[in-house]
Amino acid sequence: MAKESATQNSSYAAHRDEHVSKSSMLGPILCWAVVFADIGTSVYYTPGILYQTVQGLAGFFVFLTMSVFVLLTLKYAEVTHRFPQGGGVVTVAAQAIGSWWGALGGMFILVDYFLTAAISCLSGIFYLSVVAPAIGPYALWITIGVLVLLGILNWIGISESARVSLVGAVIAFVSDLAILFTVFSHISFAEFLSLFPKMFASHSLTGYSLLAGFAGSFLAFSGLESISQLSPVMRQPHKKVAGQALLLVVLTIGITSPLLTMLSTMLLPEVAKNADTSTQIISLLAGHWGNIVLQTEVAISASALLVFASNTAIIGAYHVFMALSRMEFLPDFILRRNKLRGTPHYSILLATVIPIVVLIAVAGNINILGDMYAFGLLGAFTLTCLGLDIVRYRDWRKANLVSSIRSYGRRNGRTQPGESEEVLASSMHGHLNGQASGPMDARGQIIHKEEVEPKSLWFKIDFFLGVLTTFLVGLAWSTNLVTKPLATAFGGSVALLGMGVAYVNYARYRQKGRIPVPMAVTRIEERLPGSVLAVLMQDNPYNDAVIRGAVNSAEENGPVIFLYLTKYQPRETAPRMMEIVDPYLEDQQAKADFSKAEGLALKAHIPTRKYVYLHQEPDIVSQVWQFVRPHDIVVAAEDSDRFKDINPDRIRYEITPKGKVAHLLKEWKNPEPLVS
Repeated sequence: MAKESATQNSSYAAHRDEHVSKSSMLGPILCWAVVFADIGTSVYYTPGILYQTVQGLAGFFVFLTMSVFVLLTLKYAEVTHRFPQGGGVVTVAAQAIGSWWGALGGMFILVDYFLTAAISCLSGIFYLSVVAPAIGPYALWITIGVLVLLGILNWIGISESARVSLVGAVIAFVSDLAILFTVFSHISFAEFLSLFPKMFASHSLTGYSLLAGFAGSFLAFSGLESISQLSPVMRQPHKKVAGQALLLVVLTIGITSPLLTMLSTMLLPEVAKNADTSTQIISLLAGHWGNIVLQTEVAISASALLVFASNTAIIGAYHVFMALSRMEFLPDFILRRNKLRGTPHYSILLATVIPIVVLIAVAGNINILGDMYAFGLLGAFTLTCLGLDIVRYRDWRKANLVSSIRSYGRRNGRTQPGESEEVLASSMHGHLNGQASGPMDARGQIIHKEEVEPKSLWFKIDFFLGVLTTFLVGLAWSTNLVTKPLATAFGGSVALLGMGVAYVNYARYRQKGRIPVPMAVTRIEERLPGSVLAVLMQDNPYNDAVIRGAVNSAEENGPVIFLYLTKYQPRETAPRMMEIVDPYLEDQQAKADFSKAEGLALKAHIPTRKYVYLHQEPDIVSQVWQFVRPHDIVVAAEDSDRFKDINPDRIRYEITPKGKVAHLLKEWKNPEPLVS
């Protein structure tokens, strides 16, 4: 099997299983296919749903929202390569803001997945009824039967294939182009241009209607979040692959979705107005301007792709359930796997049953489902954007800090790396992936030039464009909270129920004497001069002693950082599509040690506690020490010789009930100023 070299842009990517075949990883075309197979299905039901609220302006609002969608793709491309373990909003929010925010993001995306599974599957049956009208009256019950079948297939273990997505995406895109070609072969360009003033002829735009239409039309772009779930199965380099895939998504969606929405609602207003036919409008548009063959082909392909998108939502939902359970927010029974097939049957059951309950509750009314969509989708978008803005700001601040340190060194005549220089000049790695590696940061990963060099004009433009994107998406979400009370009631209730379960589960662990640490960071973002650094290592019997020694020292010296160093352990199996692959969440020993540390630190009333999870690398502790500048490094006494690169002012030994530890004490002279 072809071996995949380790990469250096994150803790996970740097240690991915070398035995995973490159052929099993997704390139830009397959990534495009998976995302387009999700977003591309929205056009089949968006025109009819949107027409019920904004009538002929549906096309205008999709064109308007397309500009924000382009900005969103830029941010999601960055999320993909910054967080290669997958998880999307769960991982971004947890790492950037805090673990509980990650849990909230998980609840938002679950609401989105539940409604995606319901609305996509129901729409698929409606489109199939174009070919077989007899099934129309039974669409709800057939949809429920299909969802049950999808749940059974996932229980059996039928994995979703990106190559199947490619076939479906290509057929859907070609069908969309065929419809556009057919329509434009029947109307002149002048007639097409005349549709624009007609959109506004009987509809005046007010501030309220503009906001409501803008917010509601995000339904046309649901599915973008799936790109961030593909990170664990994406080829390297993530940044390039995700960028190319999303460029294709923007081009293909930009060509099809706004035009099809506009043409279907403006050329077939009676169809769009009728609740029974609006759910089949794209197929009927094909038949009206083409022939029965094109209408039938579009109906069948749309039906298949919509059911496929429903299955993708079920897969995404049960993986989020599992991730939240590993973070110890949800009960651990969710992780149980059946002995027969080895699949997580409880999480699959929840991901399948909840959409069915939603369908029954709304009696299969697709317009109600469309209105309910807004809460989870835009909530997840907003939280992801906000989290990425925070991460970007930290990088900007770190670059300023490095620049300040360099300037300080030059002013004081320090030209050698050491006390005044960050880990920029630390040890060098060999050549990986055919590219020379560079200086390493506190993660033991290569520092990318853009992280430490003074920020360029483009970075600053990109940063403020990102803030603008966050504002616009947040504006759309807050607008929908008011204009779509049903969505707010449903999504808010599910999110509150989920967070309630998370709190109860967390409290249950605390009653048992175990304080969960749901998420550990994998990069050092800031200095903590005068802090205590506790070094914990995998399979080290003295970790308890180190934890106690660090807590005792932190009571006198302030903040404490618990650094856990793990050995690289290759995965036995390749990651599956939509799976969230976070080594920390699967490391029971690390979670147990961090839990002990959190419990003792809380009893000692230590306000600032940080948990860092890194893979062991040469000189990694020395690099963290140089960057963080702690007053005290606590290590197991018998391991103190391993850290000879650290030059403490003195060493103090302590006997704890769990063993002997060494305190490597350092008084830093002339500390460089922190840059805020």
